[in-house]
Amino acid sequence: MSVGDATGPVPGLVPWQADVAVGVVACLALLLRRRWPLALAALVVPLGAVSIMASGAILGAVFGLALRRRFTVAAGFAAGYLATAPVYLLLQREPRFSLWTDVVVRGVLATAAVGWGLYARERQVLIRHLGERAARAEAEQAGRIARARRDERDQIAREMHDVLAHRLSMISLHAGALELHPAVSADVHDAAGVIRAGAHEALEELRAVIGVLRHGAGDEPEPPQPGLEEVGDLVADARRCGNEVGFDDRLADAGVPSPPGATGRVAYRVVQEALTNARKHAPGSPVSLVVDGGPGDGLRIEVSNPASASAAAGSVPGSGLGLVGLAERVELAGGRLAHGMAAGRFRLEVRLPWLV
Repeated sequence: MSVGDATGPVPGLVPWQADVAVGVVACLALLLRRRWPLALAALVVPLGAVSIMASGAILGAVFGLALRRRFTVAAGFAAGYLATAPVYLLLQREPRFSLWTDVVVRGVLATAAVGWGLYARERQVLIRHLGERAARAEAEQAGRIARARRDERDQIAREMHDVLAHRLSMISLHAGALELHPAVSADVHDAAGVIRAGAHEALEELRAVIGVLRHGAGDEPEPPQPGLEEVGDLVADARRCGNEVGFDDRLADAGVPSPPGATGRVAYRVVQEALTNARKHAPGSPVSLVVDGGPGDGLRIEVSNPASASAAAGSVPGSGLGLVGLAERVELAGGRLAHGMAAGRFRLEVRLPWLV
């Protein structure tokens, strides 16, 4: 049976099987609507002259044009779809509806497709605009946070410079004057030299810290940091200050080179903090320092001294958080720290991986 309109009983010039086949092919062609919307519209819109089943594909193509191309292009193809209405009716022997009914129905559907496409496009533009605004807001917020941090670092740097730098400079100045005084003994002369050198090193480290605070991490290269090779200097300074320090450097005895990089820097700070604690809490007590290990076993540092009943009244004040900060530094380097009393001695042991 041949019918032009697949929904009606009136025989037409186009077989209904062909109408359905054309509609199926047109719907499958919608898979190309994202990549080639203009070519798809040019392919399926003329099918409105011979197939009512292709109407869905035609409206989808017009919608894609309104979404991805200019309004005039979409309107032009919508008008072309309306122009196929007379041709389609001419292929019907006895049309069920008048020409104006078909044109009005097609016009409403085409207008809806174009309008929906324009709405979807504006919605995409709005979403993209809101996304850009959110990204800009996040970037501006990150910039404000960075500026606030920089201002806070600058304030801390100014306070450190005004307070600590002045006091350390005065200590270094007076120690230098005492070192050059002709009436002092050799022991006082050496002690004044140690104080002056220590104050000078503290000033250099303070300047480095202030520079990091002012410029921020990553703005300037990190200044060279002391490593395990400089532990001997720490021991010599402690001895010049009157402390009895026994240094068992098993790495040097075995000819093992000191680990560079992070392991050496952390080891230096461990020995520095341990000797400082021994001077503060057990002044005058002999200190034992052992450095041992190797590339396969890691690095072991052991510092011990006899327990003191009470620190000297004039001992250097401290924050009480030295070992806490040291434990955090060691843990960040992947090591372990243990400390406590054993057999009447305070013992500090640190194990570090052999990192370079």
